[in-house]
Amino acid sequence: MPKSAKKRKDKAADFSKAKLKLGKGKQLPSNAIDTSFKARSIALPSQSITIDKDVSAPTTKRRLTFDDLTAHLKHYNAGTRKDAIAGLRELLDAHQALLETSLTPLINATVRLVGDEDAGVRRSLLDFFAWLFPRIPKDDIAPHASALLLFTTSAQTHIFPEIRVDAIRFLNLYLEHIPAAVVAGWNEKGSEHGSRVLEGYLGILSAGTKFGESEGPIKATSTASVVLTSSSKLVVLQSLSTFLRYAASPRGCSHSSQEAEYASFIDTWYMASWFRTRQAYTVFDGLLQPRQTENSSHRHAHKIWEAEVNDVQLNDQPPTHYPLVDAFSTPWTFEQLSDMTSDAHRSPNEGNTAFIIHLARTLHSTLISTFLDCAPSVFSPNGTVDETQTKLIVAGAEIASHLYGSILRSEKDSPSWSAAYVDLKSMLGYMAPYFPFRLVGSRELKVEQLFQALNLTFCELTSLLVLTSESAAQHRNKSSTAGDSKYNIQLQVERVSEYVVQLLKGESGSASQLSRPLTATAYAALLPTIWALVNNSNPNLRTSSSEVLRATLDHASRASSKSATKQTTIEFVARLVLLSTEHQFTGHLAADDEITQSVTEWINHLPKCLWELGSSNLTTTEMIFRFLIILCQRRARLSNPQTVSQLRSQLALYFTFTHATRGRIPGPYSKIPSSSGVRRLALDLAALTGDDQSLWSAVDLATSGTEDALYWKNIRTP
Repeated sequence: MPKSAKKRKDKAADFSKAKLKLGKGKQLPSNAIDTSFKARSIALPSQSITIDKDVSAPTTKRRLTFDDLTAHLKHYNAGTRKDAIAGLRELLDAHQALLETSLTPLINATVRLVGDEDAGVRRSLLDFFAWLFPRIPKDDIAPHASALLLFTTSAQTHIFPEIRVDAIRFLNLYLEHIPAAVVAGWNEKGSEHGSRVLEGYLGILSAGTKFGESEGPIKATSTASVVLTSSSKLVVLQSLSTFLRYAASPRGCSHSSQEAEYASFIDTWYMASWFRTRQAYTVFDGLLQPRQTENSSHRHAHKIWEAEVNDVQLNDQPPTHYPLVDAFSTPWTFEQLSDMTSDAHRSPNEGNTAFIIHLARTLHSTLISTFLDCAPSVFSPNGTVDETQTKLIVAGAEIASHLYGSILRSEKDSPSWSAAYVDLKSMLGYMAPYFPFRLVGSRELKVEQLFQALNLTFCELTSLLVLTSESAAQHRNKSSTAGDSKYNIQLQVERVSEYVVQLLKGESGSASQLSRPLTATAYAALLPTIWALVNNSNPNLRTSSSEVLRATLDHASRASSKSATKQTTIEFVARLVLLSTEHQFTGHLAADDEITQSVTEWINHLPKCLWELGSSNLTTTEMIFRFLIILCQRRARLSNPQTVSQLRSQLALYFTFTHATRGRIPGPYSKIPSSSGVRRLALDLAALTGDDQSLWSAVDLATSGTEDALYWKNIRTP
């Protein structure tokens, strides 16, 4: 049957399109929901003018409070985050009190931007931290070190290499202000911050990790590591050098007043191994330490006993608190006592030295490749020097100095220790052909300082080889190459000796460079090298050792009394002289007649230094008095009657002297503060030099009517 008309119509309706009439919209379906609404106003509570705001809250020029700025730090727009950092600096600069009340929310809000993907935000945050940290006491920053290092170490492993490099820049800032927190646990396995920071350094350098076997090959980090540019690699190596300086040095992270005081004196670690006992070295090391000047008054608070004292004399701090007893307030457990017993039989530096040896092996190839890549452009004969490449070589040499210096000073004799000795010798073998490192044609002061720092570091590394050559020789194989190795070291030592003599004499090794006097820092860095050269048992190097010793004595005599290097020269030479009176010393210091005469001349010039110093540098003055007193007590170098007579006549002028027209004038002794114990040291020296009428008359006149008159009367021999 044919389909009905109705069915045909319904079928066509499914596929037909309704024609819209002009002026009429589209018909809504029958099941449509009406979502339209009508309102007379829109409420925005956060912007309502009816809310009472705290008008007393500090604001910026844009009327943003501290809470507003910290909220903007989370904004999706990088420009807003950058402006918020600038606003925080403006707000805190105008209202210093906010640093005390809002430090915790400030650190927690800003530290999240360390790994920000926008370079401008990271740069602004770095500048903000560099401005902020010096304004905050270190004790207030330390509690926030965990949060700072958590986000920074996370940024060290970021997928983008530029964020990793910027994280290193943040670490440089932390190392400047909270170094102890940055290096804490650096040589331990686990989640300590120092360990994670070191892993970040090795990862970005593609130098491998510290998780390889102690005797096996080092495991690589990743084959997809990005090759760093020279400037970025320089940032990483310089930061790693600073990190290792604080981590590997026993005094690197100390900020106590006691360690700050010792910073002005030389570190005589290189002399320790030449004493029969550690106690003998400790006593010798403390002979010349000042005890009477103001800088050391807090460390040696000696007071004369009195039967009764008042609170004013005690400065309101009676001796009722004993810090050492506080450690026993909590009873120890059996486990703690067992750990103490086991630790007593273990060397304290055993694990640390093994870790540093492994780390040195890890970085050995990186340091050598860095030097070989940069050497052609730095030591080019055409006279052009790339400053960035030069700094890369200097940073690599400093890293080697921190690592191998800590290893070879550890007094540990093992195959691993001997392997580190061989690695250092091979590294210096690559550097030796270029030594001494000199500029050709360039006279830029900054570049000259870089080359001098490189020369001093090379000399220090060479001195480590010399000081430890006898111990390392016990583990070397007796093959045909042993003689060649010794010859290479001997030749290298001779070249270093020539450079040190030129440096002490103030001579320039190149015609294009001007001779410059040694700075105090450079002289202090040169002392281990001088010691290794003058205290050498090799008979083939005896001539060069004598030349270095004579140059050292001449430089110490020529240095101006008020120069920055004078105190260091006096302390070092005084210790060299006192070593000849030490029965526990086992070194090889040999002095011929010419050196003996130079030592006598140096001793005779000390009263002149006392006169020129006056009261300007009481620390150096006290050091000179202590040295001369020890010489008198030990009857060393003063057995010559002519030397004693000259010392007496010069010392008399220190107390008082007669002018041709002005008559009798008080000497520099009268300028020393009466509260200082240096005055009595001068009187002790005058009493020890023996009965001399002119000297004692000068002392009588200088002490007449003073508090020291009775003291002088009691100590002078009748």
